[in-house]
Amino acid sequence: MEQDIHKKLATAADKCGLDIAGGQVRRSSSRFCFGVEHGDYNGMELFGVGTDRFIWLAFKPNTSGRVRIFSENFPEDRIVDFALGEDCAPEKLKDSWERFPRGVESILRREGYALATGFDAVLYGNIPGGGMSRSASLALNLILTFFEVNSVEVEDGMRIVDLAQMVETDYIGSPCGQLDQIMIYFAKEGMGTYFNPNKGTIEHIPFGGNADDFRIVSLDTGTVRPGLEKSTYKIRRDECDHMNALLNKKFGYASLAEVSTPEKYAEVAAFIKAEAPVSSGHLKYLYEAQTRFAETLEAWRSGDIAQVGKNFRADGIGLRDDYVISGPELETMCDIARTVPGVLGERMLGGGDKGASGALIKADAFEALKATVEAAYPLCQPKFADKFAIHSCRTVDGITIAPLSV
Repeated sequence: MEQDIHKKLATAADKCGLDIAGGQVRRSSSRFCFGVEHGDYNGMELFGVGTDRFIWLAFKPNTSGRVRIFSENFPEDRIVDFALGEDCAPEKLKDSWERFPRGVESILRREGYALATGFDAVLYGNIPGGGMSRSASLALNLILTFFEVNSVEVEDGMRIVDLAQMVETDYIGSPCGQLDQIMIYFAKEGMGTYFNPNKGTIEHIPFGGNADDFRIVSLDTGTVRPGLEKSTYKIRRDECDHMNALLNKKFGYASLAEVSTPEKYAEVAAFIKAEAPVSSGHLKYLYEAQTRFAETLEAWRSGDIAQVGKNFRADGIGLRDDYVISGPELETMCDIARTVPGVLGERMLGGGDKGASGALIKADAFEALKATVEAAYPLCQPKFADKFAIHSCRTVDGITIAPLSV
């Protein structure tokens, strides 16, 4: 597959007149979160894996002082071409993917990094839209490419994560947290990535059983999710920020993560019910998901994938009923998957509303799941009968780089 992708990128470069011969290909992964979804902007611990749906960026430095990139996914946009240091307000770019290379260049320049060398590049991705962090993968890939061609060395991985978040929050206007960037940048094959925000630490936890016994499945509904800034995600984020402010003023809590015992939850839940009742369900989901978190980590360490799946399912029900951030197509996928023997857990993925759901399954259940979804989903959601897709995934390294081989 990698050889075919390299050939695809080289062919596109030749057609566009971009010079990437003898260059390199950086591959950035997607991600799958096992907990706590939406916990990143609430100060909670995070756990997830990198998955094998990718963005590939073939690049080579040039001497023009310009960035010239073509996307095989958006050929109608032609070549994105701009000079280093050239300002461009994101509003002028509307919803184009051009916001990302321009945003990365703008943020890196703002943060004081010397960028004197441009590059020619071609990119291609197969990450499903909505739920597996396509935007974070692209931002990370571009940041590392700008650094590579300009010989900028940044040893602190969390600094890279911060920069990728800035691209989305400060330039694009998407109110994302850092879950996606962390799970992609630090991902290692066969490992789960555990982030402890209180300690600022990353721990890689090997799966304690046989990784060939399970699969991670993306159930792409075929819907198109708008950016987080236009979705329910922003509403939930604002509601949680308001709830955090109330709890800080009343109890001195720095984040919702401090609501970590039954006694604290009972006290806080009564207060929120009176002061911000719309957020009562959000608090309930976050508290319950946080109480399951240690069990999920231990189950992963011991190889108990059934328990990981059980908690994944419980998180999904909480996201649907309490956090209220799912959507009808996402839940249709979950309802269908839940009927298939060997499906251990399922839930919506990512920022909500549209995009993809996900499932954790026994390896031998994939064909049955695929057949069931292909039969039932078009009947339930005929508008998307020719748009949905099912992807079986494995855990992978988040970022790799290799010579362009054609």
